[in-house]
Amino acid sequence: MPIKYYLNIYVSDLIPPTKVTTKMIDPVSAIGMATAAYRGIKSAIDTGKNLHDMAGSLQKWAGAMSDLDFAHRQAENPPMFKKLFGASQVEQNALEVWGHKQKAKEMREELRSHISLFYGPSAWKEIVGIEAQMRNERKEAIYKAEERKQLIIEWIIGLSLAAGVALIVGFIIWLIGVGQGRW
Repeated sequence: MPIKYYLNIYVSDLIPPTKVTTKMIDPVSAIGMATAAYRGIKSAIDTGKNLHDMAGSLQKWAGAMSDLDFAHRQAENPPMFKKLFGASQVEQNALEVWGHKQKAKEMREELRSHISLFYGPSAWKEIVGIEAQMRNERKEAIYKAEERKQLIIEWIIGLSLAAGVALIVGFIIWLIGVGQGRW
C-alpha cells in the first residue's frame, strides 16, 4: 500500500466544532460505540479514504473514549451509597470498566499506528488534540451535570436517613414519656 502524505490539511480543520448536547452513556455502550467507530476508521484507512471522510467516526470515537474515561474515574471512586448498599456490584462494575478500558487502549494503539503510518505522525497528534477538546466539551456539558445529579441523590439519601433516624428517636422518646405518664 502506498504511503499518503497530506501537507496542508490538518485534522482539526476537517472536523467542525460541535456543541455537545447528548447524554453520557454507560461503559458497555461506550465500548460498543468505540469499537464501531474504530472499525469504521480502520476500514476507511484501509480503503484509502481521506481523513475528512472519517470526521463523523473520529467524533464518535472521541466521545466514546471520553465517556469510557469518565466511567473509569467513577468506578475508581463510587458514590457513598453505592459503597454501602451494593459493594459487590461496585467491584463487578469496576472490573468490567477496567476490561473495557484495556480494550480501548489496544484499539487506540492500533489506530495510532495505522493513522501514523498512512497519514503521518502529525495527523495522530491532531486527533489526540481533537479527543482532548471533545473530552473538555463533554466534561463541561455532560459530566458536570452527571456529578451534580449524583450529589443531589447523595444529599437526598443522606437527609432521608437523618430524618428517619430523628423520627425513630422522637418516637422512642414519646413512648418513654407516655410510659412514664408525662404525656
